[in-house]
Amino acid sequence: MPKIHQIHSELTIQTDLDSAWNFICSPKNLDLITPDDMVFEIVSDLPEEMHEGLLVEYRVGIPLIGKQTWLSELKHIRKQQSFVDEQLIGPYKLWFHYHEISEVEGGIQFVDHVNYIMPFGPLGEIARAIYVKRELKRIFDYRTVAMIRHFA
Repeated sequence: MPKIHQIHSELTIQTDLDSAWNFICSPKNLDLITPDDMVFEIVSDLPEEMHEGLLVEYRVGIPLIGKQTWLSELKHIRKQQSFVDEQLIGPYKLWFHYHEISEVEGGIQFVDHVNYIMPFGPLGEIARAIYVKRELKRIFDYRTVAMIRHFA
């Protein structure tokens, strides 16, 4: 059985629920919270607001492999609460990313929880240990800074 890895992050920002939802419900805003040095391109024509079953195609740069297609489906959308983006095609064997927002003292809490499985069995686990785990931490750390900057 392959190992399921997890990423979990929480961030509280002083903003309101409408502003928070309006930001996260627009797939175009993914560009704003992705590190500038990351090879990342949204290929799909995107609506202003996500909807159940929306397919979003990206091209992502993978070291030693090059650009790869990443196709996600947005689903389980609960307006002003949560949604899931699940990779259908892409670099991971599994990528299931749960996003949630909720009102808390001091503003809105943003929660990201990702379950992922590396491809290529033991070779994928080696790649994770050498590079992927650190790179994912860098990406999610950047998102924290970018979100704080956006809502400042």
